[in-house]
Amino acid sequence: MKKKPEKSPVLKYQRIVVKLGTNLLTGGSNQLNHDVMSNLVGQIARLHEQGVENVLVSSGAIAAGRHKLGLAKKIREIPFKQVLASVGQSRLMHTYEQMFEKYNINVAQALLTKADIADRAGYLNARNTLLALMELRVVCIVNENDVISTDEIKESKFGDNDNLSAMVANLIDADMLMILTDIGGLYTNDPRRDPKAQLIPVVTKIDASIKRLGVNTTNTSGTGGMITKIEAAKLASDCGVHVAIADGREPDVIIRLATGDTIGTHFLSNAEHMESRQRWMLSGLSTKGKLTIDSGAVLALKKQNRSLLAAGIKSAEGKFGRGDIVAICDIEGTQIGCGITNYSAGDIAIIKGAQSSKINSLLNYDYGPEVVHRNNLALLEREAPIANR
Repeated sequence: MKKKPEKSPVLKYQRIVVKLGTNLLTGGSNQLNHDVMSNLVGQIARLHEQGVENVLVSSGAIAAGRHKLGLAKKIREIPFKQVLASVGQSRLMHTYEQMFEKYNINVAQALLTKADIADRAGYLNARNTLLALMELRVVCIVNENDVISTDEIKESKFGDNDNLSAMVANLIDADMLMILTDIGGLYTNDPRRDPKAQLIPVVTKIDASIKRLGVNTTNTSGTGGMITKIEAAKLASDCGVHVAIADGREPDVIIRLATGDTIGTHFLSNAEHMESRQRWMLSGLSTKGKLTIDSGAVLALKKQNRSLLAAGIKSAEGKFGRGDIVAICDIEGTQIGCGITNYSAGDIAIIKGAQSSKINSLLNYDYGPEVVHRNNLALLEREAPIANR
């Protein structure tokens, strides 16, 4: 009797960013683990065959370069690490190219820096290239351009591949971001030190308590630890992307996550999918300052879909000009969104708290009644509008 062909699993997500960490790709050693990589590539290939659009954000270049040059000792100085990345990046890509070739899948490489996508034109260029590659059924492999950027090696806020993967997820309007590492997800404590640590399967809101848990879990070979993964999860989930942090060594982990399996820790998004411009604004790449607004203004923005007026502004921080992006926070310091300001920091210092009709007399000019027009706002979480009475 003929064996029935295995049914392909029903997939919940169709556009996926997969981030692979250094510890996972090296298997804890000082070189790339080809068995681990081949297994993960095979899973991505299976999704590709079902029509899923995949982008891969891969660490491992520095580890590959260190092994190629025979440097067992870790060199921490930035110039040497940039050399290792330069040597290792081609080796890493060659390995991926060979592995994907077995499945007749073409690959491309994209090396990005924060500066590349900080301005709107660069952001759109990167987005258009990635979307075009997906349309051509090419799997793009993205990494930080360490040769010219020291951000990743210094572990700056947006200089690691965890946060880069979140930015890529926002760039391509991904349905899901999988951050795969050598740990099962977010735990109540570091499970490698505390046998009683418990996995947190679902996070509905990333607050200070969740971030504190991330600080307790460190990393050994890679740039970031759990805290950078949580930051990445917040960046992506705030823009409507479902995020999962899971152990990449689990059997068929990529396939299972794509079908909606609850393996690992899942960060739920309360936001609707945003259009590209809003995602760019909320990315933090080009934020120049901060506006603190009162509770009335918060209500007007979140529930009434109104513009931000000078009367609702309590203070302005940072050096920014007209047309720059500013973070918008409530009086407790919680960010509620971002916006493109019509007035500079100096202007707002003068007109804050004033009625719109007074702007011209205070400045001797005006650019309109709105400090941030509602069309230039991107809110992290918009509440249901108040019903008409």
